[in-house]
Amino acid sequence: VQLVESGGGLVQAGDSLRLSCTVSGSTFVGYSMGWFRQSPGREREYVAGINYRGDRIYYTDSVKGRFTISRGGAKNMVYLQMNSLKPEDTAVYYCAANLQRGTLQEGDFASWGQGTQVTVSS
Repeated sequence: VQLVESGGGLVQAGDSLRLSCTVSGSTFVGYSMGWFRQSPGREREYVAGINYRGDRIYYTDSVKGRFTISRGGAKNMVYLQMNSLKPEDTAVYYCAANLQRGTLQEGDFASWGQGTQVTVSS
């Protein structure tokens, strides 16, 4: 199974970015997908998650109202639209998939992409 992210970059505070992730090689249908982030010296943070049908979504409090997670029509893609970015959003963002069950629990995400850097300058 491969997860490949794209869309990171360097932006200014208040700008927007859209991250994309594609999953390939999975035979399980119905998996959940999510986005995590980690910055130096901090623990990995579960940012957003979405179930297969897209009718259950999780956001961490700090991104509610600013970030939107969605899935592509083919269901093997997930997006993270990030608006009103803040310097504290600076991190490596990882796409993750729960290929065993369709839950959104943080600990159930076991397949990971390589990460994409998002840097927000003030």
